[in-house]
Order: sequence, then structure tokens, then C-alpha cells
Amino acid sequence: MPPPAAVAVPLPLSEIEKKAILDTLVASQGNRTKAAELLGISIRTLRNKLNEYRIEEGVPGE
Repeated sequence: MPPPAAVAVPLPLSEIEKKAILDTLVASQGNRTKAAELLGISIRTLRNKLNEYRIEEGVPGE
């Protein structure tokens, strides 16, 4: 019998969300308003998430 296939351990939802925010900021060249639109959230929610994940200075694309 073959060994069971390796099961990928999923990332915590917070890490997936953080990566989505960072990737979208890069895609929007650091434009937070555009990033919020692309993510389907308000600019206020994006700001709160940036503070929550301590993403402040040096955001990629800025």
C-alpha cells in the first residue's frame, strides 16, 4: 500500500489576508484607495487591517 499523500498544512486565515493585502498594494503601486477597491473593502477597513498587521512604512509599491 502506498504511503498517504502529503497533506499541505493551510496557512492561518490572517496570513492569507495579510498576503492578499500586500499583493494588492503591490499591484496598485501602493495606492491604498485603489487597493481597497480591488479588495472590495472600504479604505477605513484597509487602514485598520494595515494597523492590525503592522504594515506601515515601506509598503511595496510605494
